[in-house]
Amino acid sequence: MKHAAPLAVDLRSDTVTQPTEAMYACMRQAPLGDDGLEGDPTVSQLERQAADRFGKEAGLFVSSGTLGNLLAILAQTGRAGELLCEAQSHLYNSEKGGATFTGLFYRPIAGDGGAMRLDVLEEALFPAGGYKLKSALITVETSHNHAGGTVLPLDHLQGVQALAHRAGVPVHLDGARVFNAAVAMGRPVSDIAACVDSLSFCLSKGLSAPVGSVLLGSRAMIDRARALRRMLGGTMRQAGVLAAAGIEAMENMSARLIEDHRQAYRLAEGLRKISLGYLSNWPQTNIVQAEVGRDGCDAIAWVALLEEHGVKVRAIDRQRIRCVLHRHIDDDAVDRALKAFQAVHERLAG
Repeated sequence: MKHAAPLAVDLRSDTVTQPTEAMYACMRQAPLGDDGLEGDPTVSQLERQAADRFGKEAGLFVSSGTLGNLLAILAQTGRAGELLCEAQSHLYNSEKGGATFTGLFYRPIAGDGGAMRLDVLEEALFPAGGYKLKSALITVETSHNHAGGTVLPLDHLQGVQALAHRAGVPVHLDGARVFNAAVAMGRPVSDIAACVDSLSFCLSKGLSAPVGSVLLGSRAMIDRARALRRMLGGTMRQAGVLAAAGIEAMENMSARLIEDHRQAYRLAEGLRKISLGYLSNWPQTNIVQAEVGRDGCDAIAWVALLEEHGVKVRAIDRQRIRCVLHRHIDDDAVDRALKAFQAVHERLAG
């Protein structure tokens, strides 16, 4: 009898997570309405619970983190200003096409480990002289994707907040994986949210909901964002089917993220044993970066070689690949991934 091949170990992203049985049950039972007309009661419940959990006045359910970030920018700025963001941030490197809609100039601020240098930020906000555009918004990111899932310390966020308030500029948090950051810090997400004026977080990554993010902030800002969402075609109808899964994800899936962090540590330790050169930085959350270009085989080739061994990863650039741990990656999956890395390493060494 022929046995089925084992499923691939998919480390490309925590967005590949599937809903839990509890989420499916909530989706089947969710009260529904038209969110573009009188409102969907389950969507409204998600927005209220998210606002309460993060200590903000109001929330808005949106289809993606990218849309949440864009609405936060549009709702808090005018045109022809500067948006200040850390140079390696996801918003700058992957979402600055939003400038097409915002009319802002995205200005990268040099940083270390995902944390923008406060002296550079201060100079951008308060230049010594000359002509400059008005600073319109500051954005921060935690956990920081491109820096390998690093967590911004609270005192750093408070330092950004102090400079921003002195300049009269709001701060927005791209908190796609903010629950990972909070779990790593051992703090409630409200402690992080207290350092910013607005934030968006994803339900569809480690929390395992199928779709969606929530934008949070003041009631006035959320009212503006809701109107802008309609203008951009982002209003959904019986979205309570999705919001129900989001409620279950937010309320019952965050505590288990520590297990994803544990698996990241196991993977990192295994990569370090294979070769000291492969580990870019020790993971703080659920992202592991490996620097593979030094073997004379770039990251694109490594992706293809690992897939031959049943392991899926993503290339960050020509030198580095990214592995993201999530609910479907257990001890066995990490062991299989390490065997694949070992096999590719030996093949290249030979």
